[in-house]
Amino acid sequence: MRRLLVFLTTLLLATNATAASTKAPQELKDLYYGEALYCAFQEDWFDAIARLDTELGQFYQLDQPELDPFIVHSRQAAFAVGDFELAYRMHQRAGRTMTAVIDADIEQSLRNETLYRLAKIHFQKDQPGQALQVLERITGPVPPSLQDDLDFLYAQVLIVNARFEEAIDIFLQLKDSEALDGFREYNQGIALIMLGKEEEGRRYLDLGGQIKSENPVTQSICDKSNLTLGEKLLKDEELEHAKEVLERVRLDGPFSNQALLGAGWADVALERYDRALVPWTLLAEREVSDLAVQEALLGVPYAYGELKAYNKAALMYERVLEIFGTEIDKLGASLSSIREGRFLDALVREELKLDANWVVKLRRLPDTPETYYLLDLMASHEFQESLKNYLDLEQLRKKLVTWDRDLNAFEEIIEKRSAYYQPLLPEIDNKFRTLDSQMRLRLEQREHIAQRMKAMLISPRPEFLATSQERIALESIDRLESALTPGATASTSGTSDRLKRLRGLLVWDIHTDYDRRLTEAFVNLHALDADVEKLKQQYNSFVRIRQAAMQSFQGYDDTLHALRLRINSAKEQISTMMARQGHILEIMAENELISRRDRLEEFQVKARFAMADSYDRAARDQAQVKGEK
Repeated sequence: MRRLLVFLTTLLLATNATAASTKAPQELKDLYYGEALYCAFQEDWFDAIARLDTELGQFYQLDQPELDPFIVHSRQAAFAVGDFELAYRMHQRAGRTMTAVIDADIEQSLRNETLYRLAKIHFQKDQPGQALQVLERITGPVPPSLQDDLDFLYAQVLIVNARFEEAIDIFLQLKDSEALDGFREYNQGIALIMLGKEEEGRRYLDLGGQIKSENPVTQSICDKSNLTLGEKLLKDEELEHAKEVLERVRLDGPFSNQALLGAGWADVALERYDRALVPWTLLAEREVSDLAVQEALLGVPYAYGELKAYNKAALMYERVLEIFGTEIDKLGASLSSIREGRFLDALVREELKLDANWVVKLRRLPDTPETYYLLDLMASHEFQESLKNYLDLEQLRKKLVTWDRDLNAFEEIIEKRSAYYQPLLPEIDNKFRTLDSQMRLRLEQREHIAQRMKAMLISPRPEFLATSQERIALESIDRLESALTPGATASTSGTSDRLKRLRGLLVWDIHTDYDRRLTEAFVNLHALDADVEKLKQQYNSFVRIRQAAMQSFQGYDDTLHALRLRINSAKEQISTMMARQGHILEIMAENELISRRDRLEEFQVKARFAMADSYDRAARDQAQVKGEK
């Protein structure tokens, strides 16, 4: 019962949620977060978790996270990663993520939502005690959209913890929730029956079975309510009521075979064999691998025998023996195929995953006899969980193979880059060193000039601002004055005076024009700064480009080697785990097929005796008719 409740709760919660519990933001600010959500909405949980983990890891390492557009979605992302891990069945990691959020300083409604999700994790892991402890920590406001799901989960947990009366009170409070129609009545009926209130429990199962809805999930739970109630009424020999309830089950629903079989047995118990033929004949025309269909195949000739149509019964028993013989041969072929390893190959066929009903389509493939008889087993919760684990491992194995090929591609790219850049770099480096030395010289000269000009603001030095022509003229005057000999004649004295006047004129111009020249010098220096800055940008750009060129093919050997080692190690681990998980699946399949074969062989024996008995009765009837004539 506990496993059934867990399964039904999981079914409802999965139906009410799309891509876990995370929804797309109204306005997307970060494309990387959007990419993770896109993968999640495609139910590609592995890629969604990988992308979101990477984005969160980078975000938490930022010095100024407020500048990253991801900050708008950071809180939602913290929940989303737990949702994706839960959807991917990484319950331990999802639980740690949820616990970290709960312990953080967040508002109460947000903490309550996280507690609900953590409780859901425990419940899906069949840990009802821990789930109840988490739910009891919820206090204060709860998001309105979450209230009904929270109450329903709480009631489910209470049932599994044998606190039926409290669960029933919660179900009564949920009577106005349309999303829980059928689930509410079914679970309330089960809780009442387990509490010992048989009649009241039946009444709620009856109510749940009569709900009208266009929702396929609601229709299925209504069929389950009718089937559960009908089988209970059959067991208690309330045959008319049982038949009435079983006839409410949809003929195209997942529980129709069991309902048709039960309806036939109800008529047989009432000795209405002609009426029993109606549901059994309909059932006998369905897929012969179904257990209910096999039982109906025996039931139809049995009913004809009870109606004294012995000839028809004998012929039908003979046909049933042929069918059972064929099916036993199929089971033998299936067992051989599984032991040869074909079963696991069939489960991972890619073309099947494109269809939502791929499990059903497995039985229709002509080259997969190993899956023909396993529909019921493959629909069971235990097998599905094991199968999902195996398929996840297969997906990881394929990703590792792809990543290994990607490393080969990266190595080839690096080799091509190295072959392209290596011949070019020596010549470029030589030119760069020449250019670099010239640049450093000019920068030193500029710095020297700047320091001199700053000093001139404190201690004026007009001679430093003389023009080139003025410097040449002063140097010419110096040479002429040195050429004049001391004690010269009057003519040489006149020349000296003229030279002094010329020097005085030049010095006068230099000193009187000092302020303008100094201002102009600073203007030119600032103009030079712009050119120097441009030169530095070009220099830095060249350095970055050269570094990028070098980094495009250098320094990757150790990283690629480490990644390849990790991939190879992961491959070995996955190979071991797949072998173990595959062996579990094969054992489950073999046990199921052996059980089916033993059952068919038992049916075959019964059919042989029944056929012989029918022929004997037919012969006696014919002899009696001849004797009367």
